Amino acid sequence: MTSRVGALPVKANLINGEWRKSDQKNETKSPINGEVIGYYYEPSEADVEEAIQAARNAFVHTEWRHNRHMRAKALNDLADQLEKRHEEIIQLLSKENGKVIGEAEFEFSLTPPKLRYYAALALTDTGQSAQIRQDLHSTLISEPIGVAGVIVPWNSPVILSVRSFAPALAAGCTCVIKMPAQTALVNGLLAEIIADTPSLPAGVLNIITESGDIVSKKLIEAKEVDVISYTGSTQVGRKIMEGCSKRLKRMSLELGGKTPMIVFNDADLNAAIQTLVAGITTFTGQFCMTGSRILVQSGIAAEVRKRLTEALLTVKVGPGNDPNSQMGPLIDAANAVRVDQKVEEMIAGGAEVIVLGGRGKTEMSVVSESDAYYRPTLLATQNLNSPLIQEEIFGPVASFEIFETDEEAIERANATDYGLSASIWTSNRDRSIRMPNKIDAGTVWINAWAVVFDQFEEGGFKQSGIGRLNGLTALAEFQEYKHVVQATN
Repeated sequence: MTSRVGALPVKANLINGEWRKSDQKNETKSPINGEVIGYYYEPSEADVEEAIQAARNAFVHTEWRHNRHMRAKALNDLADQLEKRHEEIIQLLSKENGKVIGEAEFEFSLTPPKLRYYAALALTDTGQSAQIRQDLHSTLISEPIGVAGVIVPWNSPVILSVRSFAPALAAGCTCVIKMPAQTALVNGLLAEIIADTPSLPAGVLNIITESGDIVSKKLIEAKEVDVISYTGSTQVGRKIMEGCSKRLKRMSLELGGKTPMIVFNDADLNAAIQTLVAGITTFTGQFCMTGSRILVQSGIAAEVRKRLTEALLTVKVGPGNDPNSQMGPLIDAANAVRVDQKVEEMIAGGAEVIVLGGRGKTEMSVVSESDAYYRPTLLATQNLNSPLIQEEIFGPVASFEIFETDEEAIERANATDYGLSASIWTSNRDRSIRMPNKIDAGTVWINAWAVVFDQFEEGGFKQSGIGRLNGLTALAEFQEYKHVVQATN
């Protein structure tokens, strides 16, 4: 539901199919210029408890978990409703999240197909059955685990919420979804689309926008919530894991990354340079798979450095809704300040400046308190212990590293605690087959980057997460398995 304060919208929370307001109304601002663009109702503790109970009631007392055809229809209908409002979603993502229009289009384009993929899986029988001997029959049945608590980040709120709740719904779970305050209007629009999907029963999907962590803590602590699906930072992921351990609660965590982009001497540089720039600047570097480490073989290091410098210096930084912009602002000014401070610390710690971006150097204007713009930055280091290599920056900042041999490239690529993804650039067929087996990452691209498919699992090694999203395994994250043995005598 959208009400208005003057000319600005106010978004309520969707709980048990009804719109919930509260005593506290917060502002949401656009990173384009820092202006207030709307309001949302901050949930109370009672609101969270009601949402959890609504999800529990829908799971226990409705046909939802037992009726595959109902679930498939609801997921397909939700995809239809999203497509009807695609332009509205794209424009609002750009305005409130800061993405350039092309990136907002990309985020949206991933969403309806994922819903339809899991609609199909809702109808897919994955159980096992066998006659063990003449008088003994054995069956393995998958059942929905119960209520899923989904905690969504602000960098891609539409696709990352759907990426978790679509398999949860297909499995037969019900959900309470905690959405980020930075995208309150987008969240509210998604909630309206859900409310406009009549085949989705009340209480199955509950959407709450929150600036703090009351909702998250309640989802982790509540015995009525059976599984947590979280996408976000490794630091928060560790806290969630600790909280879930008290009840041995199931969880799926997709966490941070430091994606190495490994460029060999025989790489097609025309294709590679274009993708390296995209790796640094897509979503303004606010992306778990951001290409934040550029590893280049020594024979082409000077050429790559030169071409990458030229390309980064010409990136047009501006409002996401400006068709001339190639990179938008960060989510807010506080994050621009944070990234700037990190870069200064890394330079003071010995990193060499190749391209020094920063604030106040965009096509917009001089720095102001509300300025969330930050030009892309490239720093060089060979020190594997440098924070530039070891820490996720979550901004358009990358390291430039040089290696000599395949073995050194592998050593460097695996030198961090992260293992979400990696990208390898080579024309050598043997290397393209050999190298992925030696990289500690959940996804490895060859002569490509940021390509994902609904039917193939996505997730991280090491400190980049636990569990998998996409594919059949994502469904399993929300299921229990029951072995039924029947004697026929």
